[in-house]
Amino acid sequence: MTTPFNADLTVDHGALGEQCRWLADQGVAGVVPLGSLGEGATLTHSEKRQILETCVRAVSDRVAVLPGIFAVSTPEAVALAKHARAVGCRGLMILPPYVYGVDTREIQTHIAAVLSATDLRCIYYNNPTAYRTDLLPEQITVLAHAFPNLEAVRESHSDVARIPALRDLLGDRLEVLAGHDETVVDSIRAGAVGWISGLINVFPAECVALHRYAIAGREASREFETLHEWFRPLMQLGQGPKVIQLAKLMLEKIGRGNARVRPPRLQLEGETLREALAVIDHALATRPHVQEGARFQTLTIGHHYKGEAVGIRM
Repeated sequence: MTTPFNADLTVDHGALGEQCRWLADQGVAGVVPLGSLGEGATLTHSEKRQILETCVRAVSDRVAVLPGIFAVSTPEAVALAKHARAVGCRGLMILPPYVYGVDTREIQTHIAAVLSATDLRCIYYNNPTAYRTDLLPEQITVLAHAFPNLEAVRESHSDVARIPALRDLLGDRLEVLAGHDETVVDSIRAGAVGWISGLINVFPAECVALHRYAIAGREASREFETLHEWFRPLMQLGQGPKVIQLAKLMLEKIGRGNARVRPPRLQLEGETLREALAVIDHALATRPHVQEGARFQTLTIGHHYKGEAVGIRM
């Protein structure tokens, strides 16, 4: 989820709660605050705690709240994980401490510390392009064997071969969630059972429908082809270092937020803004009709999770 800001760049908790409720209305299975899209690196520890409390109050009785656990230090990540448990979150998505260029031993130790500090079900978020750290399937397997509460990995590598590689090593022990929007359909074909997407912040009903078609094996249907072709330019637009600014710009265009970001990020301008608006305006003008609020067929994940539209239902 994005983090909405007031004009003075304080967190807009009213808008945050409303965003959570709207996403739940559209059929998502969970909300993921405090991820990289949520500008977690610019939030204080106190702000992160308050954001979790807002999200839990807004929708924890309807969908899972699965916060991203990111901090520049391992003790702070552990403290945030414990707070998430205390306020009623149902799971965690653990991010690497990507401020530093950590090696494999350091990142595994960091993840192990968070997993050891909670009994909540956890997802590891592997995004080598954004975080400059990459745990290979063999390294994820070591953590999965050591920690039963590591139940899924959100794999944002563009190489979907990672998914069957994990299956070969772990079978059904660990489930895989798609995290790279452009390859979501290929990821599902390769064995991914869920999708955590940035675009779902803006087009939740469409994301739910696309995932539903792909899971059901209906890629040959006209409805799927129409929806997927419509999504492609948005998926391509949403890649790269300006993904947060783009997501917030899209939310502003559909009347569900504003484009404010915290420095050092700045709002888009010039040719970058014009090119983005051309793609967004075309998408809004040609937006296909999908049924809102339609949930997915329930899937068993790791014998503990139940996956639906995006993320996890727990």
